[in-house]
Amino acid sequence: MAPESIHEQQSKLKEQYRAQPGSALHTMTVTGDVSQSTYTISLPTHAGKVEAGLHTAAGGPGTHACSGDMLLEALVGCAGVTLAAVATAMRISINKAAITATGDLDFRGTMGVEPKAAVGFENLRLHFDLNTDASQESEDKLISLTEKYCVIFQTLSTQNTITTSTGSQ
Repeated sequence: MAPESIHEQQSKLKEQYRAQPGSALHTMTVTGDVSQSTYTISLPTHAGKVEAGLHTAAGGPGTHACSGDMLLEALVGCAGVTLAAVATAMRISINKAAITATGDLDFRGTMGVEPKAAVGFENLRLHFDLNTDASQESEDKLISLTEKYCVIFQTLSTQNTITTSTGSQ
C-alpha cells in the first residue's frame, strides 16, 4: 500500500472515530475445535487452518504449532505492521527491518512439577534490527511509538482481566 493511501485511509478512520467513538470498538473472536485424542486445537486463521498442539517440552510431537510460539509471532507481527505504519507517518524510509521476540518459559510450571514455577512467559524481549534513513534519535522515537501503538505489545505489557464461561454461546 502506498504511503499516501495508508495515510488517507487512516485519516478517514481517525475522523470517523473522533465523530463516532463507538465505531472504533470492534470485538474480535476466534473459535477453535479441540481434539482430545491428539491434544490439539484447530484454529481458523486468515491463511487457513492451523493445528496447535503441545510443545515438545510438554510432551508434544513437535508437529503442530505451539501457542507460545504463536504468541511471540503475534507480537512480532503486530510490532512489524505498527513499525511500518509509524515509520510512514514519520516519513522514515525503512531499508531493512527484522524484529525478534524472545521469552523465557519454565515448563515446570505448566507441567505441575514445581508449584512455585511461573505458568507463562517471563522476561519477554523484543529486538529491532533496523536500517533506516533516520537519525538515532528518530529511530528511538520510532521504536517508542511502535511500543505505544502496538496492540499486542500493550496487551502483554499491561494487566488485563480475562473472564471464562461455559455452555453454548
